[in-house]
Amino acid sequence: MATIIAKDITTMPWQDRPKNHLGPVWRYDNNPIIGRNPKPGVARIFNSAVINKDDGFIGVFRAETTATLPHLRLGRSQNGIDWEIDDDPIRFIDEKGNPWQPYYAYDPRLIEIDDVCYIVWCTDFFGPTIGLAKTTDFKTFVRLENPFIPFNRNGVLFPRAINGTYRMLSRASDNGHTPFGDIFVSESPDLIHWGRHRHVMERGGSGWWQGLKIGGGPAPIETDEGWLMLYHGVCNTCNGYVYSMGVALLDKDEPSKVIYRARDYILTPEMPYEETGFVPNVVFPCATVHDAKTGRIAIYYGAADTYVALAFSTVDLLIDFAKTHHESVGGDAYEGR
Repeated sequence: MATIIAKDITTMPWQDRPKNHLGPVWRYDNNPIIGRNPKPGVARIFNSAVINKDDGFIGVFRAETTATLPHLRLGRSQNGIDWEIDDDPIRFIDEKGNPWQPYYAYDPRLIEIDDVCYIVWCTDFFGPTIGLAKTTDFKTFVRLENPFIPFNRNGVLFPRAINGTYRMLSRASDNGHTPFGDIFVSESPDLIHWGRHRHVMERGGSGWWQGLKIGGGPAPIETDEGWLMLYHGVCNTCNGYVYSMGVALLDKDEPSKVIYRARDYILTPEMPYEETGFVPNVVFPCATVHDAKTGRIAIYYGAADTYVALAFSTVDLLIDFAKTHHESVGGDAYEGR
C-alpha cells in the first residue's frame, strides 16, 4: 500500500466509491459545487485551486466577468463543498508595496510551502506566461517576478523543495492552442532564477485522448513511491477539443523521470455539466485535498469552462492504475535534450 506524505485532513470532503464502480475516480453526486452566475457580474467560476487551511478550506478561483475577462477571487469554505466567494478580485502589490494588477489571470494553482502560500497562474506579459505571488495571511498578496518569458501555460509548483531547490511544471506554448504540447520541469534556488529545464512527458504516447497537448494539473502529491501527478490531456476531434484527466508517477528525487504513466484517462467528459457549457467537453483538474491517514484524495476540477466540480479517489487506486495501465514512454533527466 502506498502512503501519502502530508498532514492528516479528517474533515476533507468525501463520498465512498459507488458499488460496482470500475474506474479509479468517481464524481461527487451533487456536482457541480459552483454553478453559473455565482456572483453579480460573474458569469462563470471554474479551473480553480483549493487547500486545507485553519480548520477549513480556502481557494483561489478563476472568475470570468460578463465581459469574459478572467481574474482571481478568494473563497472560503468549512466543508470544501459550500463556498463563499469574495465580491472583489484579489488585489496584488509588487515587492515594493505598489499596487499591481494583471490584465487577466486564469487557471490558478495554490500551493503551501513552509507556511507560505503561493499562487501560480497564467498571466499577461506581452503574451501568456506564468505569474507567481505569495501570501501568509490571505490579506496581502505580493506579486513576485514571473518565472518564465512568453509563451507558457500551466505552471504547477511542487509542494516542497527537492534536494534544496524549488521545482515547477509548465508547458511551453504559443499565443494560441497550440503546436506545442509537452510538460517540462524547471528548477530554482530562490523562486526568482529559473533554469535546469528538463523534459518530463510528451503529448500523445499510447493514448489518443492526449494527442494534442498535455499540461500539469494539481500540485503533485508526495508519496513513498514518488510524486503522484494528475494532469490534463487534450485530443482534437472533428467537433473540437476534448479535455480529459490522466495520472502519472514521477521519481521522488528527480521529477523529470517518469516511473509510470497510464495510457488510459482516469476521467473524461461524460456528465451534462462536463459536456455542455461555455467550452464543451472539458475536465480540467487544478487542485487536490488529500489525507495521509486514509489515503483519500478529493480532486477539484473545472467542467466545461463553466463549473467547479469534485471527484474522489485514493492514493492506492491511482498508483495501481498508473502501474497496471502504464506505457513505456516518458521524460528524461539528462542535459541537452
